[in-house]
Amino acid sequence: MARGRRMCAELVAPGSCGSGAAALVVPVKLLSPDARVPERAYDGDAAFDLYAAEAATLPPGRRAVIGTGIALGLPPGLAALTLPRSGLAARHGISIVNSPGLIDPGYRGELRVILLNTDLDEPFEVCVGDRIAQLLLLPLAGASLARADELQDTARGGRGFGSSGTGERR
Repeated sequence: MARGRRMCAELVAPGSCGSGAAALVVPVKLLSPDARVPERAYDGDAAFDLYAAEAATLPPGRRAVIGTGIALGLPPGLAALTLPRSGLAARHGISIVNSPGLIDPGYRGELRVILLNTDLDEPFEVCVGDRIAQLLLLPLAGASLARADELQDTARGGRGFGSSGTGERR
C-alpha cells in the first residue's frame, strides 16, 4: 500500500465502549442510512467521535466538506464544538479548517466537517464510517458583553502573542 493510502475500514470506530450514566441526553437524528450516533471511544473521554456518512478524496493541500448524516437537538444553554482528531493529524496531516467549529443550540441541520489535507504529496481517502472529528458538548455561561471605556489592570496587560516566552530560541 502506498504511503498515505489506507484501507477504508482502518479508521472505522470499534463497537461502543459505553460512556457511563449521563445527566443530560442530547437527541441525535440520523439523516442518512450511513449515519452513526457519535460515541466515546473510552469511558471518561471528554468528546464523542463523529463519523463520515459520505466518502470523499482530499487531494494534497485541499479541503472538503464531509457530512456526518446527523443533526443534534441541543437544548438552550448547551453548545457543541467540532475538533480535529489527533491521530488523523499526526498520521495523515488531516485537520479541520474552522477548528473549532461551533454548533449553536438552535441549529438543527446536518453536522458537516470541513477537513483539510495538509499533506502536500499524498491524497487522503475518507470512507463512510471513518472517524473524522470529535464532538465536545459545552455548557454556555450566562454572560453578556457591555461597552467599557476602561478595563481593570492585570499583570499581563496587553502583552499577547509570544509574550510568555513560548517558542523563544534558547
